[in-house]
Amino acid sequence: MLKSTPRTIALIAAAALALCVISVILVRREKSAHWVAPVSASAAPGARAVDSGSAVIRFVKDPELAPPLQVRDILGKNVSNADWGGKVVLVNFWATWCPPCREEIPELIELKKQYGDRLQIIGISEDDDGPAKVLKFAQQKGMSYPIVMATPELIASYGGVPALPTSFLVDTQGRVVTKHSGLYPIESYHREIRSLLGMSTDARVETFVDTGQIFLKNAANATELPNVNFTGLDADQKKRALHRMNAETCTCGCGLTISQCRVNDSECPTSMDLAAQIVKDAAHGSKASPAPVSKGAKSIAH
Repeated sequence: MLKSTPRTIALIAAAALALCVISVILVRREKSAHWVAPVSASAAPGARAVDSGSAVIRFVKDPELAPPLQVRDILGKNVSNADWGGKVVLVNFWATWCPPCREEIPELIELKKQYGDRLQIIGISEDDDGPAKVLKFAQQKGMSYPIVMATPELIASYGGVPALPTSFLVDTQGRVVTKHSGLYPIESYHREIRSLLGMSTDARVETFVDTGQIFLKNAANATELPNVNFTGLDADQKKRALHRMNAETCTCGCGLTISQCRVNDSECPTSMDLAAQIVKDAAHGSKASPAPVSKGAKSIAH
């Protein structure tokens, strides 16, 4: 039996502390695994570099109005998109425990300082610990914009937010023009904000049709899906295949249709296999019984 000497006690305490630290790191690592790593401008739908040093801003064609928002922030103040008129708005879904979110905060603060009243940033915290801890964190970081606590209804109104950080950019008419998941270059944000405010910029604007890049419900408009090969299908066969993918639920547990899952998670092996089987069925004229439509997919209003 070991003697309880001061040295022995110190060694035991050090070992216990090391185990605690390792446990915390593993928990945070597991939690962070659900969120995305930083992405480059070229990987996001908003802006990308082109040759000759210029850039292209990509905004959605025929943008939809931002979902209604009428809540109180963590300071108890009213936050409503009825007050957004004439401003560019950045709706930022984040969490205190998300490393990319923490890395992004100083840039968001800088954006707010530079554009003042012409830019409104709204932080939507997905923390589970409650507003008191989020407020303490925000004060420590000097976050100078309203922060509200996320609810399932608020997340669903934006079509679901599977990754953090995720930001929706709203134009001066209250319409969502683009969406960015993961860290997004501040230079690209500057271009987009300046363009929406009618200020000079070194980029040109291109438009795209939303087929799920912004609101997942619009995956139903897609004629192509990530990693789905429609080669060999005629127009009618492809139409039938897409109809099934928009009617049947992915069995991976995401609660989305197969089409939505392909857009939401292009690496999902379940929806990839289901889509491939549907294409095969369409090519051979099979009429498989459709699976039930996802309740989760029905609830996506935007």
